[in-house]
Amino acid sequence: MLHRKIYQLCSEGREVWIFLRDQQRWLERATILDIEGDLVTFRYETDEDDEVCSWEEMVRLESIGSVMQRLAVVPRGDVELNVSDDCPETEQLNEGQTPVSGESRPLDEDHYPQQEQNSD
Repeated sequence: MLHRKIYQLCSEGREVWIFLRDQQRWLERATILDIEGDLVTFRYETDEDDEVCSWEEMVRLESIGSVMQRLAVVPRGDVELNVSDDCPETEQLNEGQTPVSGESRPLDEDHYPQQEQNSD
């Protein structure tokens, strides 16, 4: 099961956090490059002594204890979040409109054709 999940993450090219059981350490923001047999190749960067080092490592599949991926990021503190008013004016919805297939369409009855009513 882990092998299939790692293969899927490799195909997507997403950043992952990998825990190596035999070394008892986490590799942060790694990209899985290749899986060949039971060897997994990944690349990651470290920031040591004012230098950024790029590493490429191969480990056995059985050495991997856990793989995590970041789903979302929310800033902490006094950060002004973007709201709908910050988007371009052409993309803003006017009051009484709702998006339909990428377009805005008015909701009031004046813009819809009158339907004939049958009186029996």
